[in-house]
Amino acid sequence: MRIISSEDFGKIIRERRKELGLTQTQLAQLSGVGLRFISELERGKENVRLGYAIKIASNLGIDITAESRG
Repeated sequence: MRIISSEDFGKIIRERRKELGLTQTQLAQLSGVGLRFISELERGKENVRLGYAIKIASNLGIDITAESRG
């Protein structure tokens, strides 16, 4: 899926978490962040910390790549 907004990223995180049968609390504990952070990330809040967001994606088995357009 192409990600063009923080909402897109949050949706991917939420869907994968649910696929794995994890609660937000469990993912927060696994990732070493607070529950509020997970909630805000999944809702697409724009000012989350990138390092934590990447760590959470990795913990869920999501690879993030960057490619140049055109």
